Amino acid sequence: MEISRFSYYWLDTWVLANVIQLATQDFCIRYLNRTNDPCGRQFDQMTMAARSAPANIAEGSSRHSTSLETEMKLTDVARATLAELANDYQNWLLRHERIPWSIHSQEYQAVCRIQLDRPDYKDDVLHKSSIHILTQKHKFDQWLVGNNSLTAANCLLILCDRLILMIRRQIEHQLNTFKMNGGFTEGLTAERLAYRAQQSTEHNAPVCPRCGKPMIKRVAKKGVHSGKEFWSCSGYPECNGTRRVE
Repeated sequence: MEISRFSYYWLDTWVLANVIQLATQDFCIRYLNRTNDPCGRQFDQMTMAARSAPANIAEGSSRHSTSLETEMKLTDVARATLAELANDYQNWLLRHERIPWSIHSQEYQAVCRIQLDRPDYKDDVLHKSSIHILTQKHKFDQWLVGNNSLTAANCLLILCDRLILMIRRQIEHQLNTFKMNGGFTEGLTAERLAYRAQQSTEHNAPVCPRCGKPMIKRVAKKGVHSGKEFWSCSGYPECNGTRRVE
């Protein structure tokens, strides 16, 4: 079993997203019923939003080697669905005439002090990662387990906000990597242009009248010369020099 297949299992964002998903499923089973959710829509919306976070983090990470742009987009989808879920927990508190804990309150600070352990899966990833996720979830049992939906909603609201911040930092890191190295697709484009420039040079292609780079034979796609060949600078789009094909 290849470790690279499970690369996202080591991400704290993915671990915490799983904790939130499990806790949200418990919350919905405990506190949503035919009286306050007669059609079951809130149950579906909250559990699907909670599922979307780890799912999109996993899928985005799996696309890292082929498209950094896709990785960033999927990771941002995870952030957006968490914001939706956080709004649901805030709404639950407001429906019960309660407000979220203040950031200066003892309860808020107690939840924030709890940190995730670093994963140590070695070569038994599926087995040990499941143990790791449950261990992290149990750290918040004093707020999540019981019959107090308001305490659970406050705790999960804090965890959602924490994960949103973590994902924003993850996206910033992905963006910096993309700026420095580009992605797989961009690398293929650069390789293709370099190869075409080399081929043009080998076939004694003319040089660009503007920048002096070798030119590539292309076919016009529109305009009065549509369908006709012309020489285009291999440095396009930075340089748009052209020559007629004699």
